[in-house]
Amino acid sequence: MRIYVYVITHDAGFAPNPFHGYCTLATCKPRIRGGAEIGDWVVSFGSKQNGQAGKLVYAMRVDEAMSFDDYWDDPRFQKKKPRQSGSEESQCGDNIYRSDPKSGEWIQARSYHSEGNGCANLNHVKRDTNPPLALISKQFVYFGRSAIDVPDHILFYDRPDRFIGIRGHRCNFPLPLENSIVEWLQDLTLSPGIYDTPTLWNSNSKRSC
Repeated sequence: MRIYVYVITHDAGFAPNPFHGYCTLATCKPRIRGGAEIGDWVVSFGSKQNGQAGKLVYAMRVDEAMSFDDYWDDPRFQKKKPRQSGSEESQCGDNIYRSDPKSGEWIQARSYHSEGNGCANLNHVKRDTNPPLALISKQFVYFGRSAIDVPDHILFYDRPDRFIGIRGHRCNFPLPLENSIVEWLQDLTLSPGIYDTPTLWNSNSKRSC
């Protein structure tokens, strides 16, 4: 079991997407999506620019790791396909990739990772599909704009910058700290689900992650 911790700067309901009963990470963070295994935790702290430094935005225990084609076809995740004329929740769907059955090339649905005119953004396609995996969780908490404080014995365990200003992600922690994090997350996810809307909703910055 590993814990993957990163700082989220663009919390727009897209990466992660916490809606429709599952928290999913299907775009961005390719190294986490490629490395995480069933039972691992993905944990995101807020950013200084959003006034959430040192606060927990979301945490998910990885229950499944699914190929993009399987994710696209799975009946459970059809509502996670973006609908541009729908609500904000519908627009930020992260189920956006499927492979062309003839060429094998990736098709990107119109989404937060497309160009403004709806055409595929090739930079995002390259990054998102390497690897082409979606992480899926039922055991999650998502706080969004109401990011919560982290207990002092975790946040200030050994150095004040451990969870602030992270570039990329961190996943190697002293065993006592790792045990404390897992215990805290297990308690939090006894009442799983969404606690508030994404931080950047109603913001001009919400289209990318």
